Amino acid sequence: MRLDTVQIEGAIRLSHATGQIPAAIVEVNEARWLEVAHMAHSQQSRLITMWGCEAPDGGFSANAAYECEDGIMWVRLATGCSPQAGGSFPDLAAIFPYAARMQRAIFDLTGLRARDAQDTRPWLNHGNWPDDYFPLQRQASGVETFESSEADYPFVQVAGDGVHEIAVGPIHAGTIEPGHFRFSVVGEKVLRLEERLGYVHRGVERLFERTPASGGYRVAARIAGDSTVAFSWAYCMALEQACGVTVSNRALYVRALLLERERVANHLGDLGALGNDAGFAFGLAQFSRLKEDWIRMNAHAFGHRYLIDRIVPGGASVDIRPETVTALVKQCDAIGREARIMRKIYEDQSGLQDRFAGAGRLTADVAGHFGMRGMAARASGHTFDLRAALRPAPYDDVSVKAASDARGDVAARVAVRFAEIDESLRLIRVLLTGLPAGSVAVDVKPVCEPSRGTGWVEGWRGDVFVALELDAGDVVSRCHCHDPSWQGWPALEHAIIGNIVADFPLINKSFNLNYAGHDL
Repeated sequence: MRLDTVQIEGAIRLSHATGQIPAAIVEVNEARWLEVAHMAHSQQSRLITMWGCEAPDGGFSANAAYECEDGIMWVRLATGCSPQAGGSFPDLAAIFPYAARMQRAIFDLTGLRARDAQDTRPWLNHGNWPDDYFPLQRQASGVETFESSEADYPFVQVAGDGVHEIAVGPIHAGTIEPGHFRFSVVGEKVLRLEERLGYVHRGVERLFERTPASGGYRVAARIAGDSTVAFSWAYCMALEQACGVTVSNRALYVRALLLERERVANHLGDLGALGNDAGFAFGLAQFSRLKEDWIRMNAHAFGHRYLIDRIVPGGASVDIRPETVTALVKQCDAIGREARIMRKIYEDQSGLQDRFAGAGRLTADVAGHFGMRGMAARASGHTFDLRAALRPAPYDDVSVKAASDARGDVAARVAVRFAEIDESLRLIRVLLTGLPAGSVAVDVKPVCEPSRGTGWVEGWRGDVFVALELDAGDVVSRCHCHDPSWQGWPALEHAIIGNIVADFPLINKSFNLNYAGHDL
């Protein structure tokens, strides 16, 4: 599906400058809402995300963003009445199964219900909110305090001879975030996994509305500490589109440089953790050392180990000095050599390969069924990479080579990580060599009338999306951020089927999905 060929009455094209993604907003009725969804599905376009919204005038709407070959289609359905008066929207989970959890979150936050949906269980409301409380309704203002009354969750039951359940979490032995995993098993083999998340919901979307639009990048940067560059860039991209701002080429190069450094840091950390989960502590030690060297250079060159608040509206808060270029290139060469040595060690270590090969296999069909993108999807035979597919500046200058592996198992996800490290190191060198002259920041003035914008960035885990609505002045009316883990968590439930329970930590780590950044 292409924006330039799909003719929809009333479509509003959002202006886009260099470095932004083309987008169109379409106001639809219920029949058209379903028609667009069926059209997208038939043309193998993907549902990126869904969210609910209450306008300042009190009107409610359901929203969906679709991935097109040449940009984003933002579809908006006015529900006609408030949730209290029965406001609802047609279910999309029958077309895109992974929409189910998004729709459940929409209800918990706004009260808008997906009509005729099969799964209407709470997602973010664990029983600690009153039945008539919906935090993204505008009447829900101020600081709300409720007595804790955690409710039982109706997990799907699996029956049969020898079937029993194993409950894991939400509190875990390590330092990972909380999530509950309910395994139905026979012996040690997993028949079914069902996840319950939402334990770290922080009210981020309401926080955006209480933050000036010019400062929203700071909220976005703190959605997920391992994706701070991706989220802050996506937010700034949306804000700049809404405000009609063009960012300098030098700023775009700096942003891409920071994004690739974030990608390398996460892959280095995950490769060590995967080695450790498979009993290869040497891998953890070596990759921990490499990651520490890498993020220390971040602090030296850019003033922050994890690059928080380095991307700001209008560009970047840091520039690159000539002497820094030399140090960064030298480090890329050193890390590249050591990563290649470690890859050979991983490939030759029989104990690792016994654990990696065949574990947690996710087929290309299942990955497509759940609308997956990013590293895990490319390890299951898919090739989509936003940097290569749409080539937003500055990636139109550097020709990204998307890594892919058809095996779909832990071994494939490890191999894709190694390949992406190599490619990101190459991209960093190219970006540094071709760094344009000029300023790294321009002014972004508040809009004089309501405006909208979108941001879409290929983070290390997958595509990060932001839909932003502004009121006149420096005011956020609504900001919805989407992490690729929304599509990844349902797929993980399928990847574990047929594996033993003891392999779940390894398989889970091979996806390394987001908890808090997924349940805003």
